[in-house]
Amino acid sequence: MKQGQHVKDSDLETIMGSLLRIGVLIAATVVLIGGILYLFQHGRAEPHYHTFSGEPKDLKNIKSIFTEVFKLQSTAIIQLGVLVLIATPIARIIFSIVGFVLEKDYLYVVITFIVLGIIAFSMLSGLAG
Repeated sequence: MKQGQHVKDSDLETIMGSLLRIGVLIAATVVLIGGILYLFQHGRAEPHYHTFSGEPKDLKNIKSIFTEVFKLQSTAIIQLGVLVLIATPIARIIFSIVGFVLEKDYLYVVITFIVLGIIAFSMLSGLAG
């Protein structure tokens, strides 16, 4: 961007819309790949409806998910797609902060930081269960 040139609201909206679309498409593609791989790996397995087994321990944190993705574990790939889907609106919020700083709209910078803080606290605190 050249000096003296201002950022337009419509430019930011276009970029943020593209960011959301691309993020959702990437997440859907990753989940689809994981689902297809899951069917190849476990498609003939007989389901056990009487026994509930929750999320495996190796898929409960981000580091473990990436470790299992590199081992081509299908459930980890699906979980990665879900993480990408969760990260997409967070990336939009971060991009909004950058856009508001470029527009010198500091009230919205503060408000958007508060929203980001609330989301971060909610995700990291573990209070929801």
